[in-house]
Amino acid sequence: MGQDTKSDSKIRLDKWLWAARFYKTRSIAKDMIEGGKVHYEGHRVKASKEVTLGAQVRLRQGFDEKTVTVMALSDRRGNATAAAALYEETPESIEKRQLAAEQRKAMSSAVPVSDNRPNKKQRRQIIQFRHQQSE
Repeated sequence: MGQDTKSDSKIRLDKWLWAARFYKTRSIAKDMIEGGKVHYEGHRVKASKEVTLGAQVRLRQGFDEKTVTVMALSDRRGNATAAAALYEETPESIEKRQLAAEQRKAMSSAVPVSDNRPNKKQRRQIIQFRHQQSE
């Protein structure tokens, strides 16, 4: 097939997500679609759904949720620059992701983190303390 930018070409959603480098393999993209992590035009769809130009795709990647608009179609996985040309993230999506990242950063600073694991004596004390609490 090759690089397709025509609006009449037919490309599956899982193949487009893979070509746009949202997921490392097509099978992972398919699993994400079937698991409800990807919504096309606000609806859950099958991996075989045909992608059209201008469509809104909402997807999850780890902690982040992105909403992108399909700008071009391709069934080939190119470099990151070519992949970035296939979509455009909405400004609202960028803002929400930045806010969520700031909140995660703030939460991680509130949780105390130990520099090392407890030694054997400290583990015994922890077990003894938990045992006393359960009685």
